[in-house]
Amino acid sequence: MKYQVTVRHGAQRQRYHTYVVEAADAGEALRVASEQMPNDISREADLVEVRVSVDPDERSYVDE
Repeated sequence: MKYQVTVRHGAQRQRYHTYVVEAADAGEALRVASEQMPNDISREADLVEVRVSVDPDERSYVDE
């Protein structure tokens, strides 16, 4: 399954780095993303979010 992992980082100005990873579950998705995360982002990270990645073509929208 594909997961989207978003990391908020930055001491003076907050920025976001997003990964799309293939994993069996959310825990594995976090492990895979952590292996790909550059050290400068890792040192400044203060929030990490993981969610199932949805294909934009398969999304449903209100009033469709």
